[in-house]
Amino acid sequence: MSTATAPTATSATSALAGKYLTVVLDNEAYGIAVLKVREIIRLQKITPVPQMPTFVKGVINLRGRVIPIIDLRVKFGLKAEFAERTCTVVVQVKLPNDQNVQMGLIVDSVEEVVTLNASEIEPTPDFGARIDTTYLLGMAKVKGQVKTLLDIDRVVAPETVSALVQTA
Repeated sequence: MSTATAPTATSATSALAGKYLTVVLDNEAYGIAVLKVREIIRLQKITPVPQMPTFVKGVINLRGRVIPIIDLRVKFGLKAEFAERTCTVVVQVKLPNDQNVQMGLIVDSVEEVVTLNASEIEPTPDFGARIDTTYLLGMAKVKGQVKTLLDIDRVVAPETVSALVQTA
């Protein structure tokens, strides 16, 4: 690694330091910035929305607000089985037009809130040109495990969010 890129990587990871809610998807841990999380709720009846991508399960009525529901397991191509601890994490997503919307993310379970400092976060490795890593903030080392930190604003494709917002 050249010295010219080192300060950039360090400043990038220090900007990512903070609190993360860790969730489990198919036995792998992922982190979502706590500031993006609004609440964690049990699974509810989801109303399907026609002609949406397979990972968009539909919408729910959450205290009078219509909230789109995304199954992160399907989005990431993982096994999606509903179990006792399967729940929905309601997050605030910022759209490219600076509009904020709430969405529900189906996860296998919620683990804990961890506080990460810059030394525990590494930039996302380069997996090659064919793998899109724009939705990854970095990789965190917590208690001997690696947790993938998600950029929740980029996890859901902006086109999908826009279509959902117009439907809702």
